[in-house]
Amino acid sequence: MIKILLAFFCMSAVFAQEVDADLLAVKARMDRVEHFTVDIQLDVDISFINMPTKQAKMIYNKGKHTQFSSSDFVMIPKRGLDFSLQQLFEYPFITVDRGVEQRNGVTYKAINVIPTDKRADFSIATLLIDTKHLRIAESEIFTKKHGAYVLVFQYENEASLLPELVAVNFEMERIKIPLNYMGKDIDVDKKQMKTDGVKTGKITLKMSNYSIEML
Repeated sequence: MIKILLAFFCMSAVFAQEVDADLLAVKARMDRVEHFTVDIQLDVDISFINMPTKQAKMIYNKGKHTQFSSSDFVMIPKRGLDFSLQQLFEYPFITVDRGVEQRNGVTYKAINVIPTDKRADFSIATLLIDTKHLRIAESEIFTKKHGAYVLVFQYENEASLLPELVAVNFEMERIKIPLNYMGKDIDVDKKQMKTDGVKTGKITLKMSNYSIEML
């Protein structure tokens, strides 16, 4: 009985811990964005796909799923458009301080985000936070069904809230692509695509012509 009580109190202490203050500050800053649209240029680097540069438009409305439109087929990574990190904050979570990490000579705060609700579609995420400018520099997300994603964000200047470039590196066990909708200018090695095993790729999204509405 004593062991059970100790275990209960230990678990309660873990789940009652405060969420990282810097992450909350980043979230509060992002929560000010009510709506934005942006033009996106997509470049795909996947071994079995030869795809020319594509153009699309992204439409974000706070609290709703991000939408995009294009005159042709574009490969949009599931996590690549989640600039606001809404999916990470959708269900209760805890955070763990992992110290600091450096990228290109710049020091960032590293934290783990761990969901406490089984409905969350990811198991753990590691975020590198730019605490000076209150924005995310990099995120590594391990999802339950869509493999792992590493997103690297670049910003136009120190005041920018939304990125001008996102590099999405991903892996997944099996990639399913609607070949009938891919367009005539895309060459796919179907045999390699259908093989089992972990596949990796990179999609680079360049943003321009932001139109942003904030609180």
